[in-house]
Amino acid sequence: MNYVVLILGMALITWLIRTVVFVLGERLVFPPLVRTALGFVPVTVLTAIIVPMAVSPHGQGAELTWRNPQLVGALAAIAVCLVTRRPLVTIAVGLAVFFLWQGVVLH
Repeated sequence: MNYVVLILGMALITWLIRTVVFVLGERLVFPPLVRTALGFVPVTVLTAIIVPMAVSPHGQGAELTWRNPQLVGALAAIAVCLVTRRPLVTIAVGLAVFFLWQGVVLH
């Protein structure tokens, strides 16, 4: 029962925040510092999702070895992103390296 209340509470808070922003629209003015900080939210959220999965794919501590295909694919994607700055190429190379590393190198 506690989980249901917790989920409903989080949903209500999320709905209220989004409703206020939607209803107030352009009348809601953020200070420049807040606007700048909000620009970093997508990158921060994606990093918080991806890094733990790449560094600790099994959830039992960091696996910083060449035998971790998630880490190798992520490092390849970072390198391609730095060189090309093209998201689709970055994703394609990261996935290709991951599957190649997992299928050929480790087996």
